Amino acid sequence: MAKKQLGLDKFGVRKVMRTGDYFADSLGQFALNSIAGLIGQLTYFYTDKVGMAAGAVATAFFITKIIDAFTDIIMGHIVDHTEPGKEKFRPWILRMALPAAIIIIALFTVPSGFSDTAKLAYMFVTNILLTAIIYTAICIPYASIMVVRTNSQEERGVMGTWRAAAGYVSGMIIAVGIIPITNALGGNQDAWAKFGIVFALMVVLALLICWLRAKENAVETGKEDAATEQITKEEEEPIPFGEAISNLFHNKYWVIVLAVCFMTNVSYGIGGASGSYYCKWIYGNDNLTGILGAVGLVPTILGFILIGPMIKKLGVTKTLKVSFLIGAVTAALRLLDPTNFVYNTVLGAFGTFANIPMMCLTGVLTAMSIDYNEYKYGKRMVATSQSASSFGSKIGTGIGASVIGWCLAFANYDGLAEAITPAVRQAIYTFSIYIPIVLFAAMFILTSMFDLEAKLPGYREEIEKRKTA
Repeated sequence: MAKKQLGLDKFGVRKVMRTGDYFADSLGQFALNSIAGLIGQLTYFYTDKVGMAAGAVATAFFITKIIDAFTDIIMGHIVDHTEPGKEKFRPWILRMALPAAIIIIALFTVPSGFSDTAKLAYMFVTNILLTAIIYTAICIPYASIMVVRTNSQEERGVMGTWRAAAGYVSGMIIAVGIIPITNALGGNQDAWAKFGIVFALMVVLALLICWLRAKENAVETGKEDAATEQITKEEEEPIPFGEAISNLFHNKYWVIVLAVCFMTNVSYGIGGASGSYYCKWIYGNDNLTGILGAVGLVPTILGFILIGPMIKKLGVTKTLKVSFLIGAVTAALRLLDPTNFVYNTVLGAFGTFANIPMMCLTGVLTAMSIDYNEYKYGKRMVATSQSASSFGSKIGTGIGASVIGWCLAFANYDGLAEAITPAVRQAIYTFSIYIPIVLFAAMFILTSMFDLEAKLPGYREEIEKRKTA
């Protein structure tokens, strides 16, 4: 028995997604954010559990992210040049599931008998394998699926919200649980390895479910949609890599998305690793990291509840502008009393809320810029667009994580010390408060320049006229 069609969205585009599809699709983001969240905790793990030098760890992370970012471009080229007639995106999710689990476990099993140099080399190799190869081979195809799964901007927005929610769940489990749980298990390297094993198994399961329900057909079959379906299924002829990159950098909307993704991921990179240091040295108890994460659930839930009404009322771009303004103001207010736990936790909750819209709408903004590619150049360049955007994101995450180590190294930080110096205290304030203020302000300015949302329906009409002709 054929499934009942789902009707049209407000722009007249056929809907194709059901609740089970949204859930399964979102598990891909759960897996990716699990990997990213664990990596975000590695600076603390390497400095305070393995005893490695902060500066060396930071520099190694930065180099791995540079390499990682370039592999995104290579992966996008590989995917866009998949042999015609074969699935481009979905198979990679299955191929990388087991390797992801194996390397996640390897991250936390740094041999204790290794010299400092050997430990650094082990760290470098395992991070390259996980981020530059495995994560990239999942992320680029998975991000591209949003574009080919549905033509409905409304459904893409819902997909983005589901993805962000699932990704945030995995991130919050790590943020809330990793310090208290590993401390309860002994607080040593073995405890962290046990935590990593559990997440490795969760990543495999999530990727398998996502793979089973993923599709690459944008439109459901229907007599009234036969022409549209044929257009959707047409193979896009690959264009030379250099030409594709040149086209992207002449698409101002894609450039804005690239810049905002970069800054957003600098913020995420800092946020993922800074809390442990702030709680340990400013508040005096690293177990408070779990409380911060738990409190963060409140603005997170509110953010996911309110994102739909905000988009409906304000639109995508204005929703982001409001959120970035909230983030900048609340981060600045932390300067008034940076050592007060309650005061900073409340303001931090507003900062958490400010991050939710971008988490939900990054894919939507990218998809809009890809649609503009088709209007301007006659080709969407889906995977190349996603990979190049991811390039900026990876660089941003790498810089965000490395900034922490560099700040600490500049202040001569010793993770095994009994107390911190004034220089270390200022270093923690720098990456926890000062830099986020600048990032939120810059993202507010950039999103103010993104005026594609209102123009896109007219561009799509023009695209359909060209195809029909």
